[in-house]
Amino acid sequence: MKTEFKAKFLQSILNKKKEEEGFTLIELLVVIIIIGILSAIALPSFLNQANKAKQSEAKTYVGSMNRAQQAFYLEQNQFADQANFGKLGLGVATETTNYRYLIAGGGATNASEVTNQAQTVITTAPLKTYIGGVSIAVQAATSEATTIAILCEAENARVNGGSDVVASDFTANGPSCPTDFTALK
Repeated sequence: MKTEFKAKFLQSILNKKKEEEGFTLIELLVVIIIIGILSAIALPSFLNQANKAKQSEAKTYVGSMNRAQQAFYLEQNQFADQANFGKLGLGVATETTNYRYLIAGGGATNASEVTNQAQTVITTAPLKTYIGGVSIAVQAATSEATTIAILCEAENARVNGGSDVVASDFTANGPSCPTDFTALK
């Protein structure tokens, strides 16, 4: 009985020592290396998503500006110019942290076309510029005039040689994207 008691006592002492032990240096280094590898993989993806979110703001605002220009034309028989930006009723600031929103054309002097632009505020940020165009087009089948809009995205961010555009190329068939820009669906 005494030997059984001694064996249990020694076993409990050994178990306590194992419980009190911490992690070895190698175990800690392995965990740190795994965390480092995972963060190296995840960080670029996270930064890319942050830039996409910033660009999403510009796409949404320029698209809203296009639709507001079409509604403004129906009511006023002309497009809004930069001086009448607030009359579009968007509730959008003309400048945010990432983009400056401009209207080129429009007004009484240029009643047939207008461009809505999102230019990057910080030229070193990896953000693309956006331009939207609205113009008057005549439907061939019905000979009725209507407004046609387009939304274009720069192929490259300004930091990568992308451009900040001030006007768009328009054709008789409606607005078209400038050089180095791609039409968004």
